[in-house]
Amino acid sequence: MTTPADIRFATATPEEIAAFTGRLALILPPEGAIGPEARRVDRLARGAVGRAMAGKAWGKLKPGEALDLAFPAGLAAEALQLVKLPRKAGVTEARRAGAAIGKSLGESGAMVLAGAHPQAADISFGLALRAYDFDAYRSGDRTARGAVTLSVTRPEAVAATARPLMALAEGVFFTRDLVNEPANVLTTTDFAARLAAMQELGLEVEILEEEELAKLGMRALLGVGQGSESPSKVVVMQWNGGIAGEAPLALVGKGVVFDTGGISIKPAAGMEEMTMDMGGAGVVAGVMRTLALRRATANVVGLVGLVENMPDGRAQRPGDIVRSMKGDTIEVINTDAEGRLVLADVLWYAQDRFKPAGMIDLATLTGAIIIALGHDNAGVFANDDALANAVLAAAAAEGEGAWRMPMGDPYDKLIKSRLADMKNTGGRPGGSITAAQFLRRFVRDETPWCHIDIAGVALPPSETALAPKGATGWGVMTLDRMIRDRFEG
Repeated sequence: MTTPADIRFATATPEEIAAFTGRLALILPPEGAIGPEARRVDRLARGAVGRAMAGKAWGKLKPGEALDLAFPAGLAAEALQLVKLPRKAGVTEARRAGAAIGKSLGESGAMVLAGAHPQAADISFGLALRAYDFDAYRSGDRTARGAVTLSVTRPEAVAATARPLMALAEGVFFTRDLVNEPANVLTTTDFAARLAAMQELGLEVEILEEEELAKLGMRALLGVGQGSESPSKVVVMQWNGGIAGEAPLALVGKGVVFDTGGISIKPAAGMEEMTMDMGGAGVVAGVMRTLALRRATANVVGLVGLVENMPDGRAQRPGDIVRSMKGDTIEVINTDAEGRLVLADVLWYAQDRFKPAGMIDLATLTGAIIIALGHDNAGVFANDDALANAVLAAAAAEGEGAWRMPMGDPYDKLIKSRLADMKNTGGRPGGSITAAQFLRRFVRDETPWCHIDIAGVALPPSETALAPKGATGWGVMTLDRMIRDRFEG
């Protein structure tokens, strides 16, 4: 997998600063006097820092933004990057400042002069996230990322604060890699193998194959994958870091490794991006990896349904009726509304087996949520206000956009079927809401549940503050924060 940049924490000497040949980044406050490190660099650079800070370009920068001075006189550095960051900056601003540095990180590495800034650990985290580069399939355009030294006044203390953040960065990278992988590589079998490999981190991992899924009655999930050569699977990952016997939080992810739409086939334009339709499962996997790496003191189980939705002589047809594990029958109106069929069976299995204290599912479920919220917010649906508020608070704290959406009986009536207990789509109006109402039918009343539609945020059309263009890993930070705040002692 892609690994985060090599970041070490130290206190750089004046000689090391002057002789450093890579990119030199200087954290500067927009208010008050600059610190001793900055004054030293300004002297070495013959007043270039002061002149730049007096210029219009510096004044226009927002907190977390930066400007470059190429090959500054008096320094060996190839560039001097001036990063604007208030001393009382919030987490989001500090991570954006680190991202400004990480975006430009190259082979020669970087030295970041952060001094006594209280958000130094978050600066390093933002740097690590933005320096991500998925280059596995580029043969002639691969640039290695050099090492980073973060110069701070208390390196041991900052390193201790940054340690769980680096575990989180690895979880985000794991999710991004999974979402970025092409479907001819990330088959259901390969996906399951990558999850099984996390046993070495202390996770308990089981892979349920088609024969066992059939015995369990997961006909809704199996129907989606019956037109593919890749066998459908359910992978169960358990992290038991909390009190023995305490009910776990259940995380459930949609893992459609490629979605053609099935017989209700999608238009050709843009179909190549349907490699990301396993984004929900990718987030669950990244969270479980993070929990294991940081040795979280919580009981959490992650379950992902892995299928491929292909057109074939054996594929599910519009008009087919399938019976779910719960026992309810579903009329398949549109085979491109397949993710909810996968989640229905896995949600029921999670409750049936684990009796969770709460349950959260994530899925790139509907294009309708993109129409509603664009690419800046995930849609949050819930049957429990406390759980929904915990998710929204965690998302806000981590700078990941999320917005609560409505649910209710008027929407539920739209999925009433003439022939079966329900149909799998209620049409275009309120499409993301009727999808959530469908899932709600597979959640017991006593189970606090939240559904997060990440279709707009998993693979946005352009780069974000903390990620290059491609997979963002949205949700790993939010769920890790929510687990720390609500489920850890």
